[in-house]
Amino acid sequence: MPGLEIAANPTRVVVHPLVLLSVVDHYNRVAKNTKKRIVGVLLGQVEGNTVNVANSFAVPFEEDEKNPAVWFLDHNYVDTMREMFKKVNAKERLVGWYHNGPKLRSSDLQINELFKKYTPNPVLVVIDVQPKVIGLPTNAYFAVEEIHDDGTAATKTFEHVSSEIGAEEAEEIGVEHLLRDIKDNTIGTLATRVTHQLTSLRGLAERLADIRSYLEQVLDNKLPVNSEIIQNLQDIFNLLPNLTIPDDSSAFTVQTNDEYALIYVSSMARAIIALHDLINNKIENREAELSADATANEAKNAAETQAASTDAAQPAGSKDAAKSS
Repeated sequence: MPGLEIAANPTRVVVHPLVLLSVVDHYNRVAKNTKKRIVGVLLGQVEGNTVNVANSFAVPFEEDEKNPAVWFLDHNYVDTMREMFKKVNAKERLVGWYHNGPKLRSSDLQINELFKKYTPNPVLVVIDVQPKVIGLPTNAYFAVEEIHDDGTAATKTFEHVSSEIGAEEAEEIGVEHLLRDIKDNTIGTLATRVTHQLTSLRGLAERLADIRSYLEQVLDNKLPVNSEIIQNLQDIFNLLPNLTIPDDSSAFTVQTNDEYALIYVSSMARAIIALHDLINNKIENREAELSADATANEAKNAAETQAASTDAAQPAGSKDAAKSS
């Protein structure tokens, strides 16, 4: 079996929301509705076994669609931008690079070697800007040497490491305000909660399918047994409640019914209040229309009365002269 030299590599990559927003903006400006790939630089810090990716910037990149080995990356632009970012925030250093994937490509190892000019162990984060499945849109990789037992030369390959989305308090507040601004106010709270629950259930179903597929491949001897994965699965199963106990099952049922009853009553109250406001609005509009009509009628009657008074006040001679003429 081949071995991998992975001792020096971090085991965890934390990507901040600012990076995701920057990558999506980069894609929309450069490669939207095309097959073109975008490439950029990741900035942050390496703290022990964790890479903290806090910022990024886009890089001019071109490649031949027919021949992936032919590509161009403006490293002079990278040098200039890196020096400028050092002046703004000296703590943020170049830690790796990104592209929009959604999968690894044959030229990634060559591009990764170029970034070793700036950092000895760059991280590659593949960010899917148009995810088709529910889950994290990031996948992180480090380049490692694969040593073969048959004595042949070692080859480079990418090793996947865990990635997650993390944010500082200020970033969390900014993301909350952003989500609040793009929220569709026409959708009720109940509909939003149901949508979120359905999304969570779909994500859970996909994870369970992955677990089942892995265990079946282990049973069929297609994959080796990984004690760490098995231990994590056992910890997950231990956290699940035992619904075979009547008291636990009854407690879950009562709590669920109480929550649904609260949601139902809240939705009914909201509908009644909205209907009440609608009726009041119609009454106010009707009263305003009646008031406007009454004012118009009063003005019309006053004008007619004034005209009649004017006719009655004219002298009789004036009327005879007007008739003879």
